[in-house]
Amino acid sequence: MQKTSISWANYSWNPVTGCSPVSKGCMNCYAKAMVNRLRGMGQAKYKNGFEVTLHEDSLNEPLYEFKSCTIFVCSISDIFHVDVSFEFVDKIMDITRRTPWHTYLVLTKRPERMAEYFQTREVPQNVRLGTTVEAEEYKHRIDILRSIKGSFKFLSCEPLLGDLGELDLTGIDWVIVGGESGNSARPMKGEWAMNIKDQAEAQGVDFFFKQWGTWGSDGVKRSKELNGHLLNGKEYRTIPKR
Repeated sequence: MQKTSISWANYSWNPVTGCSPVSKGCMNCYAKAMVNRLRGMGQAKYKNGFEVTLHEDSLNEPLYEFKSCTIFVCSISDIFHVDVSFEFVDKIMDITRRTPWHTYLVLTKRPERMAEYFQTREVPQNVRLGTTVEAEEYKHRIDILRSIKGSFKFLSCEPLLGDLGELDLTGIDWVIVGGESGNSARPMKGEWAMNIKDQAEAQGVDFFFKQWGTWGSDGVKRSKELNGHLLNGKEYRTIPKR
């Protein structure tokens, strides 16, 4: 595992690397750029580039971290990609059960396959299931996520690419929102994020605004660090307790 700069997790754990595009949010994939950079540096784990690759030797990594942590599972992949067998997902879930002191965040753009997997399996109590909803046309993913029997569910609206309109957040515990980063980043409008925040608050759902990204609230392109994470001058960074 590696410590992560992601503001809502402590570590990233990558027993799977690589992925393939499935929706608009994939256009400027940060994970692909990261993996290709690591491959260019000669790191053996990334010798296959962004081709989906299973790493048996990475499965046991959480067992050796004895302090309670929040772990983002497969930050540079999607464990519900069609090229990841359910047998390998079983191995990942087995590790989560063997480490109940950790909290695991599993995020997918393929909730259909996640739902198929959990039709015949229970969700571990320390696993939080999430799906990405970056534009209104992907709101159906919320219904699929909601259908899964799990103790905690979340949405990642990042990169937020448009106004999501009216949201039914029944059964959703947490919503994360953020703008896109990188040279080719697409801008996010403040009213899109505020619309989600207001609906989350009205429906009793925790809200976390991660960042503006490359484009600031004033529409100026600069570093994501300079643009910060304030929404209408306020910080919204609620992280639900275990």
